[in-house]
Amino acid sequence: MAEAIRDGLRLEAIAADIAGDGATALELLSVNAYDIAVLDRDIPGPSGDEVAERIVASGSGMPILMLTAADRLDDKASGFELGADDYLTKPFELQELVLRLRALDRRRAHNRPPVREIAGLRLDPFRREVYRDGRYVALTRKQFAVLEVLVAAEGGVVSAEELLERAWDENADPFTNAVRITVSALRKRLGEPWLIATVPGVGYRIDTGPDAGSDGGERG
Repeated sequence: MAEAIRDGLRLEAIAADIAGDGATALELLSVNAYDIAVLDRDIPGPSGDEVAERIVASGSGMPILMLTAADRLDDKASGFELGADDYLTKPFELQELVLRLRALDRRRAHNRPPVREIAGLRLDPFRREVYRDGRYVALTRKQFAVLEVLVAAEGGVVSAEELLERAWDENADPFTNAVRITVSALRKRLGEPWLIATVPGVGYRIDTGPDAGSDGGERG
């Protein structure tokens, strides 16, 4: 079921990693920055409840959605007492999970602004819409995910490895040219003057200069 959920979330441009037990979950949490934790309460130790307690104790403010078969009212009450921000019981519809995840993301205390604007670019993460100088730009889910990471960097350089980690997931091939291909296609979708600059040997960034992207760095 976890793999089916992960694959479904990928189709909604939501990258997700899977942890089959509490120890793996805690390990992933220690090395990666996640936006939301989706926890099944009944997993091999440490339990989902213990993982939730560790997340809350860390002070990260990471929202927790408990996704579990424990559907009694007292189960839900104890889940919220542990620090869960939302509670979804099995069976469920994937689209409902997606809607709940996006709602949690909007409510995060440390969440990015609902709409980001930079260099004439306007990105609405909730409506999944992008405008450049008032012109709507149609993007694929993956192109949007990559652009969202670049925009969040506010002109800073984002390496190909970081894009692969944040816009894809842990199973992405580190030797793939998917990032280069996606960035190239995204640059063309946004149009001239080029907005995404390539910093050779380093990564990519949004060009925030007065003539954003006019020199554009490498085009690859």
